[in-house]
Amino acid sequence: MVATARARTVGLVKGRHILAIQDTTTLRDDGNQRSLSLHPMIAVDAHDGGLLGLIEAVFLSHVGGKKSLRAKRPFAEKESRRWLDATETAASLVRAGAVCVTVVADREGDIYEEFACRPAETELLIRAHHDRVLEGGGALYDCMEDVAELGREKIDLPANPGRPARQAVLALRAREIILKRPKRNHPAEAAELPENVTLTLVEARETDPPDDVTPVHWRLLTTHKVTTLAEALQITGFYRQRWTIEQLFRVMKTKGFDIEAVRVAEDGPFENLTTATLIAAIQVLQMVRERDGAAGRPLQDALEPEDQPALEAICTSLEGKTAKQKNPHPKGSLAYASWVCARLGGWTGYYGKPGPIVMMQGLQSLKAMLRGWRLGRDV
Repeated sequence: MVATARARTVGLVKGRHILAIQDTTTLRDDGNQRSLSLHPMIAVDAHDGGLLGLIEAVFLSHVGGKKSLRAKRPFAEKESRRWLDATETAASLVRAGAVCVTVVADREGDIYEEFACRPAETELLIRAHHDRVLEGGGALYDCMEDVAELGREKIDLPANPGRPARQAVLALRAREIILKRPKRNHPAEAAELPENVTLTLVEARETDPPDDVTPVHWRLLTTHKVTTLAEALQITGFYRQRWTIEQLFRVMKTKGFDIEAVRVAEDGPFENLTTATLIAAIQVLQMVRERDGAAGRPLQDALEPEDQPALEAICTSLEGKTAKQKNPHPKGSLAYASWVCARLGGWTGYYGKPGPIVMMQGLQSLKAMLRGWRLGRDV
């Protein structure tokens, strides 16, 4: 399933700058000894924010009692190897015609091997987690004190558990840094890594935050060159697209398919169901993000072009007499399909905007209709 989904994504990347966003989410955890996690990577168009599809997905099964041995294992045997493995998979998008691939990750992806061993075809953008030692002395967290601001940026912060949505003003700074190779428990393995890597550090620090919130402070490590405000704004914009994968996890879980509540056995059945749910959740999120037609994405991002006649017939049956009951989007666009899914999911067209649950219900109905259409056509 992952290979099929990846092939579809590969067919959409030609001529685009792709943000290959990766993260890990927990699916099951007994709070003691066993847990199961999913690590996907998705493709997002860097220009318009369109979600193109799945690049990679792997499952991680944790068994308690091995944490103390984590630092003693070679890198190839560590679960953290997944970040570099996914980056190597993302490099194939360049060979498929992408003009650039920037791998985006949060703090868990801050691994020296990720920077030192990345494929030459990829760029990196990773939020710093470790206060690393710099070549020539000093540490990462203190190296921006004397760097002048490039400028400021106002952003909208989405709501998080315990944090309401709000606006924040960020002061942006950037400088080139050289990270020293960290010490390792396997000296021979460490010696195979370069002694240092040269990166750009982009700092985004909130100015005048409210008293009752944790201020925004991003230290973003990137292989992109950043010397101007415009380039810094591009980097923070790319990093904010990481929220897409958080939205995807919410669609898979409480805001959509509720995969965590499924009581299916692991070691095959549950993983297969989760993979299918991941792919379906990507389609739902594609619909939700393009419900207003803002990015002008085409139908084939989520559906097959040969399904367009059926989609148009279904749309005709759903449209009413008033302007708000008419599909306002051009035929052949993803927004056109999103409107159909929303109506099938119970949205009237009058109140609010359709969310993930409505879109999920509508997509399930649409897929059933399309299967019937294909069967009738083939007969």
